[in-house]
Amino acid sequence: MLTFKITCFIRSDSVKKFCAVIPSLNPDERLLDVVNGLKEKGFYKIIIVNDGSCSDKYFSELKGSCDILTHYKNYGKGRAMKTALNYYMNTYSNVCLGVVFADSDNQHDTEDICRCCEELYDNPDSLILGSRDFNQSNVPSRSRFGNKTTSFVFKSLCGIDISDTQTGLRAMGNSVIPYFLDLFGERFEYETNMLLECKKQNIPIREVPIKTVYIDGNKSSHFNPLTDSAAIYKLIIKYAWSSLMSFVIDIALFSLCLVVFKKLPDKTLLLFSTVVSRILSSLFNYAVNHKVVFRCKEHMGRTLLKYYVLCLIQMGASYGGVYLLTSILGISSVIIKIIVDTVLWLISFRIQHSWVFKNSIKR
Repeated sequence: MLTFKITCFIRSDSVKKFCAVIPSLNPDERLLDVVNGLKEKGFYKIIIVNDGSCSDKYFSELKGSCDILTHYKNYGKGRAMKTALNYYMNTYSNVCLGVVFADSDNQHDTEDICRCCEELYDNPDSLILGSRDFNQSNVPSRSRFGNKTTSFVFKSLCGIDISDTQTGLRAMGNSVIPYFLDLFGERFEYETNMLLECKKQNIPIREVPIKTVYIDGNKSSHFNPLTDSAAIYKLIIKYAWSSLMSFVIDIALFSLCLVVFKKLPDKTLLLFSTVVSRILSSLFNYAVNHKVVFRCKEHMGRTLLKYYVLCLIQMGASYGGVYLLTSILGISSVIIKIIVDTVLWLISFRIQHSWVFKNSIKR
């Protein structure tokens, strides 16, 4: 019993080593409730970013007790987070261990905010996420669908297995923050790019279960499920476009080779058609992925070698898969190739993102 009390005291006191950050756009009186709750917990400092709000009514009430950073116009949550991180590193990083971000609409319970800080205290080199349970009945349908879909995409395509990709409750330490200071993204996509950056830099992501609170059906949220989802999936959309164009070139050349060189033996014809179509389409794919999709800053010679190592393996897998399944199923090799290459496309995205074009431009 004594040990339990001592542990609790140490953990409850740990929030004094962190700053709480609240990005805010046109807040209501709930901002005051959030700040009061954080003050009671004893955070070292509360930093509020007024992201171009129409009025400074509630911000003026908090001057003196909080650090208020103001954007002249609304730039977006991503910019507000970067503004706060830059200010924190210049002002408080020498006396604090890190920051925790919370929303201004009181949807994050103060106990949960503190628990994220406690998790960060034990794991200072990690990104801590306060993760909600989207299976609960109070979760709006758009939020449930959006989060579950994004979580599936991140797990299958990026190898990032987390249950809540869009949570605003995040804690990060001084050693991790520099990776996020010049990260691309001005609005909600910035939070998603944080997760992708963690994957690139091998920064552990830890989830802390929190209460799932949606006030008035989450009407106060500035997240637009259409425009902001498009921004979040920007990388994947560009990759899909590049792959689709390469796929069209590949299939067209593959089909053409089957017709032009049809007198070759079946095994030779299949191998020749696969090699020719893959080499030409891959040259196009590599150039677009390097410059447009992943915006890689690494020298083309190095990435080209890694790309073609992947390409050769993928080509062999494509040939082997098409040959095997065509022999077993006895249907068109073109149809089989479409199926096999679709599966290989998903695997290739993960490898290109995490290995071939790992060193991407952040801005």
